[in-house]
Amino acid sequence: MSDNPYASGLMGFGRQSVSPRSAAGAAPAPGGAPAGGDLVKDTTTANFSADVIRESRNQPVLVDFWAPWCGPCKQLTPVIERVVQAAKGRVKLVKMNIDEHPSIAGQLGVQSIPAVFAFVNGQPVDGFMGALPESEVKAFVDRLVKMGGPGAEGDPLEEAITQGTELLAAGDAGNAAQIFSAVLQHDPENAKAAAGLAECYIAAGHPDRAQAVVDQLPPEVLNDPAFASVKTKLKLAEELAGLGDQAELQARLEGNPDDHQARFDLALIAQAKGQRDVAAGHLLEIIKRDRTFADDGARRKLLEFFDAWGPMDPATKEGRRRLSSLLFR
Repeated sequence: MSDNPYASGLMGFGRQSVSPRSAAGAAPAPGGAPAGGDLVKDTTTANFSADVIRESRNQPVLVDFWAPWCGPCKQLTPVIERVVQAAKGRVKLVKMNIDEHPSIAGQLGVQSIPAVFAFVNGQPVDGFMGALPESEVKAFVDRLVKMGGPGAEGDPLEEAITQGTELLAAGDAGNAAQIFSAVLQHDPENAKAAAGLAECYIAAGHPDRAQAVVDQLPPEVLNDPAFASVKTKLKLAEELAGLGDQAELQARLEGNPDDHQARFDLALIAQAKGQRDVAAGHLLEIIKRDRTFADDGARRKLLEFFDAWGPMDPATKEGRRRLSSLLFR
């Protein structure tokens, strides 16, 4: 009997009825590579479409938004370059100086650098901000390579994860969890599948079960960037458990618009209910009224929300725009 804890569907979600094919049949990554100069290049606003959008239909493209004055950028860029060169043509790196070419970064909602966005088939699909260690950059690129390009063809586990992610995004947490559980039967330490399963439990209103998924994984899996959003959401869920009644908080706020603690707690409740615009609106109002509240706690909490939602979420983009207008007016 298998000792895989996901074999029967972890704590409530049923076993996947159609398991993905064995990964042994996946096509190997191509051994050849373009010349080094073709893998890393600088781009401009005028060339962005050709260098990134069009090129990402051939293989994944990373876009590194940087500036000459940015210290963390100087740390991150050589790390990304090494990882991209080691991938031997399965991914390319395009660098954009936002001082000289700010418009693309603005369209993508970039508010801080370094910021890295990944494009596959002409669309942004993932990203991260800040200078990550080389091991995390490599893990990010490895996942990206499996999403698009020649190295991704025939990978059944990645296809299953993509299917599960799409189901979860569509609100079908139950079937998504079955798929993620099936992937974990084949690969018990697959970070993306484990994070997806935890996300399913969070979406279904069971943060305790999501925490159980996290608790049984080794540290090296939990350190994968795929778990960044899960950790933030679990932290927010823990905070939510200690909040008061929503109606009472709303009454307090209506009686005193400067009751920042009531507004702050309402933001957490809105976040838990998936009302992202409402949650951001409450925190932005606190920042507008009193930046010193809870030692700038409203701004810090809003940034946590952005991390949980992801850089490409419309609520994150709009929230960053409104936050910027408050901070730099």
